[in-house]
This record gives sequence, C-alpha cells and structure tokens, in this order.
Amino acid sequence: MIQKLLKNKTESTAIQFFRYTLVGGTAFIVDIYSLFAFTEFFHIHYLISAALAFLLGAIVNYILSIFWVFNKRKINDKYFEFGIFVLIGLAGLGLIEVSIWFLTEHMHFHYLLSKMIASAMIYIFNFFGRKILLF
Repeated sequence: MIQKLLKNKTESTAIQFFRYTLVGGTAFIVDIYSLFAFTEFFHIHYLISAALAFLLGAIVNYILSIFWVFNKRKINDKYFEFGIFVLIGLAGLGLIEVSIWFLTEHMHFHYLLSKMIASAMIYIFNFFGRKILLF
C-alpha cells in the first residue's frame, strides 16, 4: 500500500489529496524559508518577499504535482497549463497577501506566523481549484 502511494499516479481524490498535502508541505517549506531569507537577509519588504517566495513555492508545487499527484492532465500545452496553475495560485496569493497584511499590521502577529495562518486558510482552495480546472 505504501509503495503504491509513493510510485503510481492515481485517480483517487483521497490519495491525490494526501499526496498534494506532502507536495504542498514541501512547497510551503520552500516558500516560508524564501520569505524569511528575502525579508531578513535581502531586506525586502515582507509583502514583496511573500510574493517572490510564493512564486518559488508554486514552481516546486507544479513540478511535483504533475509528476506525482495528478494522473490526468486536462490541458496538453504545458506552458498554458502552468499559466493556469499559477493563476489559481495567484488568486490564493491575493488572499494570502491580504491576510498577511491584516494579521501583521492590525493583529500585530509576526509576518512568518501571519504567513503560516494565511497559507493554512488557502490550502483547500488551491487543491480543489487545481484539481477541477487542470487535473
């Protein structure tokens, strides 16, 4: 069973969701560490850093999703598909940016905590948006 989860693509939404959780976790690690690095080491404003870090996380998420999570692709053009993938992510990013801004500026949370809370809220939106529109 574990070998099946690790190797074969599947049409099972439950298994896809499990895999997407692992993929999303990996992308989130890239995202959150990039956000920290851009903000703390390069002194980029946290909202701009969040957008740049999101892009890196989206690339990781896309690559892992097409190779491991989803077994069918609705769009044959990989560049157009990636564009739609990013557009869904950008909708989520818009929600994340507003949430980070609100939690950081008005609730006085640290920007990294704000990012974690916002990302958790957008997780389901991104999975089902990508599954329905792309895979």
